[in-house]
Amino acid sequence: MAINTEKLNSLLQNFVSATNDVQGAALVTPDGLPLATSLPSSIDEERTAAMSAAMLSLGERISTEFARGDVDRIFVEGNKGYGILTSCGEDAVFLVLASQAAKQGLLMLEIKRALGELKLLLN
Repeated sequence: MAINTEKLNSLLQNFVSATNDVQGAALVTPDGLPLATSLPSSIDEERTAAMSAAMLSLGERISTEFARGDVDRIFVEGNKGYGILTSCGEDAVFLVLASQAAKQGLLMLEIKRALGELKLLLN
């Protein structure tokens, strides 16, 4: 079954526009290729996809080395906001960019909801 990139892009655009303080989102392959994106124009999709996949891979290796179990998410906090990486099954990595004003609990709930929808489209 082919992946419907139009539906993936639409889902990401809706997620970004409907979720408070979310500035962008991307779905990338574990190899670092973009599947669908809704990112600010100032962000390079190809580079973002590659870094996201590499970061999740490194996080998983660290988690294994430290015997912490499976990685649920990787959370990068900067003084201007957050980057949250979550695995979206074996075939994709979900990246969410949020402003510093984002309420983390609500954001995590919205990410979890979006992951459910994304996984349905990927299967």
